[in-house]
Amino acid sequence: ALIRGWYRVPVKPGRYPAIMQVQGYSSVMVPSYVNYGDDVIGFGLNIRGHGNSTDDVNPGFPGYILTNLEDKEKYIYRGAYMDCVRAVDFLCSRPEVDASCIAVEGASQGGALTFATAALNNDRIAVCAPQVPFLSDFRDYFRVANWPGNEFIELVEQKKALTWDQAYYTLSYFDIKNLAHMIKAPLLMGVGLMDEVCPPHINFAAYNLVTAEKKYIVYPSAGHGLPDHFYNAKIEWIREKLGLK
Repeated sequence: ALIRGWYRVPVKPGRYPAIMQVQGYSSVMVPSYVNYGDDVIGFGLNIRGHGNSTDDVNPGFPGYILTNLEDKEKYIYRGAYMDCVRAVDFLCSRPEVDASCIAVEGASQGGALTFATAALNNDRIAVCAPQVPFLSDFRDYFRVANWPGNEFIELVEQKKALTWDQAYYTLSYFDIKNLAHMIKAPLLMGVGLMDEVCPPHINFAAYNLVTAEKKYIVYPSAGHGLPDHFYNAKIEWIREKLGLK
């Protein structure tokens, strides 16, 4: 699939650390999201079916998360995770990128993609910072949150397109808690205790299985959107880990 992103490079020639941002479900990545400063490269990825990456794969919303669920080899997130891997390939291919200093961060679906990117590129990602991560602990997730479980209920119980066992079998390959043990990079996670979209329960299901250096910041009154404090703390932490002042 053809995918695109926004690549922001400092004006002054040289080699720089890079921060890659991956996006939330159905959101559109734009250049302003990756303005991390004049001493670091920013790369905002639009995975397949999002933003300006809809040429070849564009199932739309709602329904994106159900696309090809019956086959783990063709499931939409197999491609989306590979988009993230190829994005890291791109960064490592650029002469201006210090390939030993690549970070990945994102919220919600972007939090899940951050987990997946750090796990599947564990020899190339130096730092990762997921926020309210999605795509985790699906059986419990569907019990404690209305969406996206309601879309799966319609597909399985009403349309009879496949069984629950088949659905969970496919999802198990893309559940970030099953990838978490592969992460080697230091990890910072942000959590909102009032989050009804990606409840803290599913965030910690993945976090608890990370064996690398890790820490989290919890906001007791925050929902799916965390306060600016986390954004600022996250960027400060990433910069410190990348050796930036």
